Amino acid sequence: MMADGAVRPHYRAFAEWLAQQTPDAIERKRAEADLAFRRVGITFAVYGDNAGTERLIPFDMIPRIIPAHEWALLQRGLEQRVRALNMFIDDIYHEQHIIRAGVVPAEQIYRNAQYRPEMQGIRVASDIYAHIAGIDIVRAGAGEFYVLEDNLRVPSGVSYMLEDRKMMMRLYPELFASHKVAPVEHYPDLLLDNLRSVAPVGVIDPTVVVMTPGMYNSAYFEHAFLAQQMGVELVEGKDLFVNNNAVWMRTTRGPRRVDVIYRRLDDDFLDPLAFRADSALGVPGLLSVYRAGRVTLANAIGTGVADDKSIYPYVPAIIRFYLSEEPVLNNVPTYQCRHRDELDYTLANLAQLVVKEVHGAGGYGMLVGPAASKQEVEDFRARLLARPDGYIAQPTLALSNCPTFVENGVAPRHIDLRPFVLSGKTISMVPGGLTRVALREGSLVVNSSQGGGTKDTWILEQ
Repeated sequence: MMADGAVRPHYRAFAEWLAQQTPDAIERKRAEADLAFRRVGITFAVYGDNAGTERLIPFDMIPRIIPAHEWALLQRGLEQRVRALNMFIDDIYHEQHIIRAGVVPAEQIYRNAQYRPEMQGIRVASDIYAHIAGIDIVRAGAGEFYVLEDNLRVPSGVSYMLEDRKMMMRLYPELFASHKVAPVEHYPDLLLDNLRSVAPVGVIDPTVVVMTPGMYNSAYFEHAFLAQQMGVELVEGKDLFVNNNAVWMRTTRGPRRVDVIYRRLDDDFLDPLAFRADSALGVPGLLSVYRAGRVTLANAIGTGVADDKSIYPYVPAIIRFYLSEEPVLNNVPTYQCRHRDELDYTLANLAQLVVKEVHGAGGYGMLVGPAASKQEVEDFRARLLARPDGYIAQPTLALSNCPTFVENGVAPRHIDLRPFVLSGKTISMVPGGLTRVALREGSLVVNSSQGGGTKDTWILEQ
């Protein structure tokens, strides 16, 4: 809705349809959706106190609707951002022009937990590092879009985007007859084409696999789903081995050469000979084959150096440096607590700011000042003072809301959007992405691990 309470033009047809639905009919559809998701196994594993349990990610049946002209702007900004980030990673592991130019301080790279010196000087296929990027977008009070976070290591959530759409088409086919909604179901085909396009030089018909840490990983459903949708094998480290400077997959018909690995486990666990020696999830010798250019890893080892929150404040300058363009999408204003003046400002305004660990993820390790108690603020103040270079701070944006079904009916809840950008010979994406919604009233945290849910995202074609 707009500030005056009026329905936005692109929501009007849906609002009229919704007004005709009875509460009982809606509740029946919600129960049907829950049952269907449970049967398919669309769950996520829970870590921590409830380790070993699995939950359904709550699905909300009111879609997030974006008009075509807004999506065109987002698409242009996302392509620009991902292109510049890939150029940045390539530069970091080779000539390092951006460091020598003083645009990004050297210590922000070399002290970054995600920097991999083992990648220095290695040429990767097509100079692409982030083959799959999930860029988190938020919309603030005046309607402007901001990039909240870049996810370049092993971004997840695309299976929920696809299943949410399938569910909406199953429950309410009449809505798709009356709304021109851009399709997303071709994402697996787009992903496979993208992965095949970055096969090692000379490979004509590449074998692609999805590599998972195993069934106990929180995103295992997605790993299995994407492998099945692309028609490729889902493998674990124990299914692969290195021989004769190549990676092979064990099959019932004997070893089969593997050319492209869409890996869904972190760098540290990929190769026990190069990284964590105690990893039972990886493939001994994988890095040596990768160095030789005889296998492609998507995403590349060391990609995380560009999606760390300590690098995030520099992305607008990174875009200007490599592309000589102004950023289409802005960052959220960010204070780097490693700078004394910015730390002082953060400490003086802690109750009004959102403070995040630079290496944190999933909504953990952060303070949402306006929602925190005085004791929580003071506890966080002590952590900040003890290790200021481990944190950034941002203002609490007036995030946009979307109508959402809650216990008491329909109410506004905060949302974000994660479009998925594919980089290979070209940059491509399906129209839309995963809309995540903070189901708790007033909450700004949309992560599933923190009680968030998902919505279908509609990009109107006209």
